[in-house]
Amino acid sequence: MSTFAKRERLLFADLLETAGPDAETLCVGWRTRDLAAHVVVRERRPDAAGGALIKPLAPRLEKVMEEYAAKPYEELIQLIRTGPPRFSPFQLKQIDEATNTVEFYVHTEDVRRAHPDWTPRELDPVFQDALWSRLERTARLLGRRSPTGLVLRRPDGQTAVAHRGSPVVTVTGEPSELLLFVFGRQNAAKVELEGEENAIAKLHESKQLGI
Repeated sequence: MSTFAKRERLLFADLLETAGPDAETLCVGWRTRDLAAHVVVRERRPDAAGGALIKPLAPRLEKVMEEYAAKPYEELIQLIRTGPPRFSPFQLKQIDEATNTVEFYVHTEDVRRAHPDWTPRELDPVFQDALWSRLERTARLLGRRSPTGLVLRRPDGQTAVAHRGSPVVTVTGEPSELLLFVFGRQNAAKVELEGEENAIAKLHESKQLGI
């Protein structure tokens, strides 16, 4: 049975193929080729991928990323479609769902929303609930460096506290949009913000959201 992670993976690969290697993305400084290389390195080169979180490993990550970005674009897309190597933990369905559903959703939107004529995807309620479940579990990690108190709220009133502090800004939107917001894509997320004007401006301009 298909999973959300597999579905988003294939959508992402198809979008990369359609966009071509030099299309803009929401990831500052990255074109679609760079984004594709990032995803492949994350899944296939754990010896380097840790550089995203561990500063001493950052130079190695940058070097390996450059090597993969230099590969034929079609090869990178095929590596994304086929998924991680046989003995990778990402091959386990539970790990794949837990780590890749959001990863591929966000990066798909990184490509889609980099262009002014993008239109929102119609996401079914079951998928929105799945995204909310992941957001609840990671909200404090993603919002830990928020410059203000940060509360995430679904249209139905469910909330998750991403950062305790004052003043508080409440961000309301569908889980898919809230995820983009706390992953640092504030300007591309379709959400509403409530709170003090200065706090909202500070949060919207912050580069500290996300991992």
